[in-house]
Amino acid sequence: MARLAFIGLGVMGYPMAGHLAAAGHEVVVYNRTTERAQAWVEQFGQQLAMTPAEAALDCDAVLTCVGNDADVLSVLEGPDGVLATMRPGALLIDHTTASADLARRLAQQCRAAGLGFVDAPVSGGQKGAETGQLTVMCGCDDPATYAEAREIIAAYARACELLGDAGCGQLAKMANQIAIAGVLQGLAEAVNFAQRAGLDIDQLVTVISKGAAGSWQMENRSSTMSRDEFDFGFAVQWMRKDLGIALDEAARNGARLPMTALVDQFYAQVVDRGGQRWDTSSLIHLLHHP
Repeated sequence: MARLAFIGLGVMGYPMAGHLAAAGHEVVVYNRTTERAQAWVEQFGQQLAMTPAEAALDCDAVLTCVGNDADVLSVLEGPDGVLATMRPGALLIDHTTASADLARRLAQQCRAAGLGFVDAPVSGGQKGAETGQLTVMCGCDDPATYAEAREIIAAYARACELLGDAGCGQLAKMANQIAIAGVLQGLAEAVNFAQRAGLDIDQLVTVISKGAAGSWQMENRSSTMSRDEFDFGFAVQWMRKDLGIALDEAARNGARLPMTALVDQFYAQVVDRGGQRWDTSSLIHLLHHP
């Protein structure tokens, strides 16, 4: 078993780090909110560090799962960052959904320092993290480094795939979020239409989810959407962050994302209604309450 550092104990990182501990790894954790890290240590009987650099000392691998590009750099660079203390030969796995440019930059920094690097954003939401059923999309310049990372990631993943060189994991996550945005808007319109037509939503979903319209979002969100229940799941503010990254990348590579841009505008309207922490299925609120 390995000695690991896990940086970032949010709704995803907390259970992911827990799966690593349950798999028998020695885990040192750091979180900006110390109280949350202390609660994790009490629950899993592992070690607490007061800085990212302290957490990374003598570790075989460091895993990060924070908010955005700036958050990643804040825990990696500087005298208190993990790069200051990671030993040569160690591995950095970044689970943050961030830009592909950042992943490529980190790959170069790690290569120069004799470290391995994998960008490994995840999909599956809080439930997937808690049940250890995440999908992990990876970018890495070295297949052997990826193979090492995959053995660690297996503790909380049902699927893990190398998509290409550094940055490709992040590009895959962008495609993932683009697809989810379109599905959610279509589902919101379908549920709202069915309600206004007088159909029973649960009965409808039982039927159409078995056909070509079926999706994870339909099976897991249609019922709560019909009741305007959104106090759970993946927050709108984080989806807007992810879609912004995708739109920025599309501006560089020439991809047209008209639906994504439109749905991002709809999410901006949800935020204006105070729904920044609502689940992404809250798109239907705009249709229920125009």
